[in-house]
Amino acid sequence: MDSIWIKGGATLKGEIPISGAKNAALALMPCALLTGEKLTLKNLPRLADVDTFAHLLNQLGVSTHVAGVKKGEIGRRMTLQADEIVSTTAPYDMVRKMRASVLVLGPMLARMGEATVSLPGGCAIGDRPIDLHLKALECMGAEIELTAGYVKASAPKGRIPGGDFSFPVVSVGATENAVMAAVLAKGRTQLFNAAREPEIVDLCNLLVAMGAKIKGVGSSHLTIDGVEGLNGCEYEVMPDRIEAGSYACAAGITGGSINLIGARPEDMQATLNALAQCGLMVEFHNRGIKVSADGALKPLALSTSPFPGFATDMQAQFMAMLCLAQGDSFLEETIFENRYMHVPELRRMGADIDIHGRSAIVHGVEKLTGASVMATDLRASMSLVLAGLAAEGETEVLRVYHLDRGYERLEEKLSAVGATIERRSSG
Repeated sequence: MDSIWIKGGATLKGEIPISGAKNAALALMPCALLTGEKLTLKNLPRLADVDTFAHLLNQLGVSTHVAGVKKGEIGRRMTLQADEIVSTTAPYDMVRKMRASVLVLGPMLARMGEATVSLPGGCAIGDRPIDLHLKALECMGAEIELTAGYVKASAPKGRIPGGDFSFPVVSVGATENAVMAAVLAKGRTQLFNAAREPEIVDLCNLLVAMGAKIKGVGSSHLTIDGVEGLNGCEYEVMPDRIEAGSYACAAGITGGSINLIGARPEDMQATLNALAQCGLMVEFHNRGIKVSADGALKPLALSTSPFPGFATDMQAQFMAMLCLAQGDSFLEETIFENRYMHVPELRRMGADIDIHGRSAIVHGVEKLTGASVMATDLRASMSLVLAGLAAEGETEVLRVYHLDRGYERLEEKLSAVGATIERRSSG
């Protein structure tokens, strides 16, 4: 099993190209199920989750062809075509590997009038039920049946009629599934308290490019008028705001300066505000964002919340950085109930962190020390890499398959800005 080995202490300086967003790509790929025409996605990141999703789509009848990177582009191109859906069942052995697999439910229901999807798996960061996905689809006219670990959704007359649904809490995945189901509905759908994340905007923009009729893009009130059919198109995946934020923290924790090439400030304002409050210098330019350390790190108080608030996917990385701040920081996790599993591993490296339910107090320390640590989920993995970059001595991060789900060419990108980091295989 692979591990990541790091010799800490280097000040990171240089440029890192930001890849296409994992969370956007996994919502855009199932849109191929909505049309028989070709859908080409540009700037697609080379990640385990993307490959897993492609395999799932293949089982449903979607052909996928990956082309090489063209000049001036960062990520891959993938052309997907579902001219014939051969199965409307997403089996457990595929869905258990990745929670985002449930996003085939809405588009298959919309196009085929039925879909059977296993209850999902994914990171062990807390209970993430799909009840909101199902309630939204029911309000749009779908019949839902739960049996033997599977969800079966069907449209009584072939196409769902559409309808209105107000999300009791903001849910990114449920909003994505509902939007994809609504674009081919017979009538109008209104979604209230819909998620506003940039990845939702990216999804809506793709669907509009395919011929969907969506109003209110970027707001919490989406109005979708169903159409008879959608066309194919070519579309570029948005840059990954979480990857960009993670490497910004790498600049902060090592006292360095990193240019995040391709990062979009409008997608990550809460992260940039928090970086500035930590004492980092944030500069915008026509190629992206530059983040530089400007003296000692300052402590701060953070609470995760849906966009445009501070992203839960950035909490672990900031916690690692705040371990070296001068003073006590307060973090509150409001999205997931089990997202502090990286804390015992950071403590092994000398961090001083107290946990009280969903709150954490990070007492800044003078230094971190390298150790062998175990990754528990995707963002926790990155927090341990960040700690290793700043720690004295050597750090080994085990279970790096978590990292491979969300960070493209991690070692290569960090090596290019001065890190001593390599992947090692034990077998």
